[in-house]
Amino acid sequence: MSTATNVEATAVNTIDWLSASDTTIVVPVYQRQYRWDIGGCEQLLGDIRAVSQTDADSTHFIGSILSTASTSADDEAHLVLIDGQQRITTLMLLIAALHHTLRDDDPTLAAELERVLVREDSPDRTKLRPHRAWAEVFESVVLDRRALGDAQRESRFDDNYAFFRSQIRPDEAAAIWRGLRKLEHVSITLGTGANAQQIFESLNSTGEPLRDHELIHNYVLMGLSHAEQREIETEYWLPIEENTAEQIGAFWRDYLVMLTGREVLVEGERGVYDAFRHEFPRLDVATLRAHAADWRELSEIYRLLLSPREAPDAAISSRFAAVSILGRGMYPLAMRLYRDHLHGDLPASDLLASLDDVESLLLRRTVVGLPIDRLVARFCRAADLGRDALLRAIARITPSDERTRVGLRYGELPHPHFVLARLAGLSPDEPLDLDHVMPVSPSDDWSGDGDRRWAEFTEDQQNAHRALAATLGNLTLVEPPLAEQVFDASFAAKRSAYAGSGVALTREVSEAQSWGTSQIGARTESLTGRFMETWRRPAVVGVDDDNLTPILDAKKRRGWPRGWQREFDYVEYRGEHWEVPDVRYLFNRVFKRLWADSRDSVIDFSARRGGPVYPAQAWNGHWDELAPGHHLYMGWDSKYMLSAVQGVLEEAGWASEVFVKYSYIGDAMR
Repeated sequence: MSTATNVEATAVNTIDWLSASDTTIVVPVYQRQYRWDIGGCEQLLGDIRAVSQTDADSTHFIGSILSTASTSADDEAHLVLIDGQQRITTLMLLIAALHHTLRDDDPTLAAELERVLVREDSPDRTKLRPHRAWAEVFESVVLDRRALGDAQRESRFDDNYAFFRSQIRPDEAAAIWRGLRKLEHVSITLGTGANAQQIFESLNSTGEPLRDHELIHNYVLMGLSHAEQREIETEYWLPIEENTAEQIGAFWRDYLVMLTGREVLVEGERGVYDAFRHEFPRLDVATLRAHAADWRELSEIYRLLLSPREAPDAAISSRFAAVSILGRGMYPLAMRLYRDHLHGDLPASDLLASLDDVESLLLRRTVVGLPIDRLVARFCRAADLGRDALLRAIARITPSDERTRVGLRYGELPHPHFVLARLAGLSPDEPLDLDHVMPVSPSDDWSGDGDRRWAEFTEDQQNAHRALAATLGNLTLVEPPLAEQVFDASFAAKRSAYAGSGVALTREVSEAQSWGTSQIGARTESLTGRFMETWRRPAVVGVDDDNLTPILDAKKRRGWPRGWQREFDYVEYRGEHWEVPDVRYLFNRVFKRLWADSRDSVIDFSARRGGPVYPAQAWNGHWDELAPGHHLYMGWDSKYMLSAVQGVLEEAGWASEVFVKYSYIGDAMR
């Protein structure tokens, strides 16, 4: 086996690596500018706090750091940082903030921190040397050499350092240092024969990223012994893969929606993996076994949803098949309900009734042209409160009979084979073909009464017929041999063939003497009555909800995408109607309102989260004063702002009473 002669990779303790007396790291000119925002700093600090509370053998892996030795004979020996600048720079800012917090109170620990920041033979230079364009600013922050005029200076170094200073309390400094000491990374050093610039470009612009379920797999197994890895892989992971096959990524997404009652996909990010890590920040072997058994059981349920014929009960099989046809987005709720049934917590009658309600919701909303995506999370939350709460949640957004009648009368029938089969008392799996009694594009010789040819219709008459071609009243099911016989035939020929069909719904059509708009309308009215009986609307709420979205299901977006200033039409806040156009405005208004109505909720949430309310305007940016000594920072991105709005409303216990109505711009934004 050949070996790599120009690459050396070693797993190292990050702090020991930085503390080495001969360490100097230089950021090359081709690197991008430092860009980490406060949200990234918050995540890093949270990870360090979490690992600090674990046992002595636990560590936290921060990825790989790629560097190459300098080749210049005129300069001191140093490492050229190819990949990892953002992480190392942020760590240095955190360590500097920790050093400056306790240097007067704990000289011994301060000396250890100083060894990370500067070389003993060059105490006036930082070990990390950023690009010369911003090196002076970085060093002034890390070495605490900022002049009076630098107080209003705008830089990510200043803001992120100020954030860390605002978060670190002197009494937790030792714990944070303990967490920092548990950081590990893979140090990859390139030899002189490697092209550093080429490798940098490859790392940052090409390659196939790991998919969410692959990241979850690695995360679950990382840190286990070889024997433990084999156990988890054999007993749990492989059965999950076998049960879900190509849909394993969808399984993890649906599982997390079921578990959290929250939408987990964030556009442009590894939303499923990030949500998984949030729910399972640490997984020791015992805890992992318990969770993995639950994952395996749910994957077995997921297999039944993907292949309903495998369900052991015919009634459940029928309901699972309907969900698969009408809206797979309801899989999280179906998984949850069926698991409760298997565990004896939900009677079979309630399980079937809930799945029937879901079926009616999906079909009715599709008939009237309402979206069926992003609904399931609210139902999972309602299911936590019991059958009645779930029934009310479904009924609230199920279109009324009147609205559904209009959709059936004038709109194209969705899922026609499924609908007609159910109305005929047949299984959707029956090998039947869909037939348009009046063809979608009739030939010139087509006739509905045997006397008048299609070519003799006026343009308005033809348009009136075409408008009804795909509606409920003009559709029927026929056996494949009959389908070939009646294709594009005039009604007289179809009528004779329909009379011999084994489908009662089709034989009824043969009783008509002619076929046109009046017959289509009459049949639509007749079948609509059967439709309403088959797919009932729960009689709980008498009005629809104007397609409002619960605040907990609002769409999280990265940054500030085009159109963000007109994302909402309005917001319903505890029965009040707010003219709120965007998430920035909503963030400000919610925190101001809660400061007046539920101040403790804001204080408790912000203390636990580390923001967004602070005692002082510690860094540059847009701030709003809630009260003396309480400042709301307005410089977050839209994802953070929406997360904070959701979190503080949950803290106050009012999240279920707040809804947003998206504008056309908001619905179209990507």
